[in-house]
Amino acid sequence: MEPQYLRIRGARMHNLKNISVDLPRNRLIVFTGLSGSGKSTLAFDTLYAEGQRRYVESLSTYARQFLGQMDKPDVDLLEGLSPAVSIEQKTTSKNPRSTVGTVTEIYDHLRLLFARAGQPHCPQCGQAIRSQSVEDMVDNLLARPEGEKVILLAPLVTARKGQHGQVLDRLRKEGFVRARVDGEIVSLADGINLEKNRRHTIEAVVDRLVLKPSIRRRLDESVSTAVRLGEGTMLAWFPGQDEEVLFSESAACHRCGISVPELTTQLFSFNNPQGACPECSGLGVHQYIDEQLVVPDPSLSLAGGAIA
Repeated sequence: MEPQYLRIRGARMHNLKNISVDLPRNRLIVFTGLSGSGKSTLAFDTLYAEGQRRYVESLSTYARQFLGQMDKPDVDLLEGLSPAVSIEQKTTSKNPRSTVGTVTEIYDHLRLLFARAGQPHCPQCGQAIRSQSVEDMVDNLLARPEGEKVILLAPLVTARKGQHGQVLDRLRKEGFVRARVDGEIVSLADGINLEKNRRHTIEAVVDRLVLKPSIRRRLDESVSTAVRLGEGTMLAWFPGQDEEVLFSESAACHRCGISVPELTTQLFSFNNPQGACPECSGLGVHQYIDEQLVVPDPSLSLAGGAIA
């Protein structure tokens, strides 16, 4: 269990007089006081020095030779301490793109972590977005209880207005006999007349199966057909559990119609066009013209001094 406090007992570095204090972790803490009261001693010479010393000691002997070893501070007990980073108080750069992350070089490691271990989610519904191959989809289906019934559907139209006659004709020409229209299984041989001004959802019924290991080859072919017809997506409907699972070859939320690009380190860089905010270009500041400052008195003419 992660400790909730950073405990300091008996700190006596420099002008500290046997100080004992508990500092909450994962919080912004400010040390204030008169000059010479021990603020820097507590923050840098005690907390940072001990955090850096413990971190260096955890490294191999080979790695330690490249890092400076700090002396152990004069303190009786220091618990709950993490590896520490210290930044000088002076301004190291006037570059507006310089941040705490870039100065400490933590930013590059965070970008790599998010790009390699990150899990994208839909910004609207919050659903996790995953891309899967046909083999992954088949393995996922066969991992379910044996004997469970599944209907494989290929999404063709999702909540769009129209009669969609061309979509239905295409299914008939390709040999499909059933489709699910607005949640109901219908025969394509019957005349299907959809209201033009209503939103409709159409999915082709690709196959009906009872899950068991011996159908892997057939399942692989059916999944491939459904993914091809659904342009990278397939819907597995389990009528017995009234459950639906959406599979996708691309990283996209098909419920909300939002695509997510492949996670790369460039995507998490505000200095790269791929990751920079289109509004502020990665600076974090949006500049604009205040009309009231430019024209304080709009009743005046240009000749009369309307522009300040």
